[in-house]
Parts: sequence; structure tokens; C-alpha cells
Amino acid sequence: MNVYTRPDLKGRGDGEGSVQVHLDPDLKIETAKVFAIYGKGGIGKSTTSSNLSVAFSLLGKRVLQIGCDPKHDSTFTLTKSLIPTVIDILEEVDFHTEELRPEDFVFEGYNGVRCIEAGGPPAGTGCGGYVVGQTVKLLKEHHLLENTDIVIFDVLGDVVCGGFASPLQHAERALVVAANDFDSIFAMNRIIAAIKAKSKNYNVRLGGVIANRSHATDEIDRFNAAVGLERLAHIPDLDAVRRSRLKKSTLFEMDLTPEVERARAEYMALARTLLSDNREFDAQPMKDRDIFDFLGFE
Repeated sequence: MNVYTRPDLKGRGDGEGSVQVHLDPDLKIETAKVFAIYGKGGIGKSTTSSNLSVAFSLLGKRVLQIGCDPKHDSTFTLTKSLIPTVIDILEEVDFHTEELRPEDFVFEGYNGVRCIEAGGPPAGTGCGGYVVGQTVKLLKEHHLLENTDIVIFDVLGDVVCGGFASPLQHAERALVVAANDFDSIFAMNRIIAAIKAKSKNYNVRLGGVIANRSHATDEIDRFNAAVGLERLAHIPDLDAVRRSRLKKSTLFEMDLTPEVERARAEYMALARTLLSDNREFDAQPMKDRDIFDFLGFE
């Protein structure tokens, strides 16, 4: 994998002035539906990803969740631990991938969901896109994608640089998690712009919005109507979700209360929608100044 810093150099650029990580074109995930989950930092992407993974597994799908955050905490509610990262394991064998076995970097979580934490370089060094590329390379070398139906990339915050936008080069659809507030929707608008840039040269398309941690969805819905996007699910701001994280547990392992039952039903409905509905949205993001003026007025 190479990094090209000028659009006239080898590789496919993502727009004028683009500085992107270009992955090996042979590293394609061809045998599974692939979703990349984006959203503002702290909005609940890992909670969403993990519960959605379980929902897919309960529908009989073979699921692989890949955490793409250096904090490597995407999958801990599935595995009940902070599993080793791909980058750490590669360093242990001096990047001799032939020395690794699948069990060195793939860990089984709740209801058979397989879990990987890609990890990342130390703060201020390296490129997250390299780590994502190495993770997919390992999966291909060990033929782990051949018996996988669903891959979920849980991506770091609202970072849309070449490195952490690299899951978009593998994904079929990108989903955005957002709360019903200014900061989340402002970040979502920029994420939409990044996804559209990638879609010029890759197969990724916008798959919709998951409203999370919000009692209402009126501002999300107003934004969606303005740019051409739709909400796929609404996970309210439930205390059961907070408690599930403290218990290092998915919602599907919690004692069944009305709150838990409501959240489970929403995740199951979302999983069914994503399996049966292949709609793509050609949303048109706003300029920063325009969305600043658009949001927050009664």
C-alpha cells in the first residue's frame, strides 16, 4: 500500500487536492456485505456496531466486526475484554504475517460474532489506513472472508482523512450515526462529503442515518430532507444502553426490561432493513457556513 500526496501521481484520487491512502486493488472484500459505521466521536458507533452485529448473527448471518480505533475498544462488549490489536500482533512477529494464525488476531464474541481490533499507530505518527489495509490483507491470506456474510467496520470518530476513510474503499454502504443536535449533524454533513468523494472511484454508497442517544429526531429529519438522506433507525437515549456498557455487555445479554426490549427490537429491525433494502442515497452535503445557518433555529 502506498500513500500518494499529489493527485497526478499513480493511483485514483478522490478529488482536487486529495491526499489519500491508496490500498492494493487486489485487497477487495468480495464475498460479504460490508458496512462502514461513521459519526461524531462519542456518539455511540461502537455500541451501535456491536448490537447490530449481534442482530445480524441472530438472523443467522456470519458476522465479522472490525474496530478501526487506536483505543481498540470497539468489540469489548462482545468479547468482555480489550483484545490485542492487529498492529500490536504484527509488531510481535516483526511483520512476518506468515507466522500468524487466525486465532492470534480474530476473537469470538457473543453469539459467534468474530471480532478484530485493527488498532493504530501511536498518536501523531503513522497512518490508520495502513493498519486497515494490513487487517484486510491478513483476512484474505487466511481465507477468513470466504465464510463471512457481514463485515462491519467501526471507524474512529468523524476523522475523514485518507487513513481513516480507507474502510470506505471496502464498504458497500456507509452508515452515519448521529444524535439530534448541532455537533452531530454538523459532523454528519462533513462525513457525507467524504463518502461522496470516495464514491467517485469506489463502490461505497450512503446507506442512511441511525439516530442515536436522542429522545427526538426532528433536527436529523429536517437535515435529511434538505440534503436527500433518510433515517433508518432510532435508538433513544435509554439508560439501559449506558448500563450495558458498564456491564461490558451487548443489549442482547441484558435482563429483559421494556427499555432493553425496545432497543433490541430496533436493532433487529435495522438488521433486517439492511439485509433486504439496498437503497442508496445521493445526498448533497451543505457548505459549512450553510449548515451552520441551517441548524438550531425554531
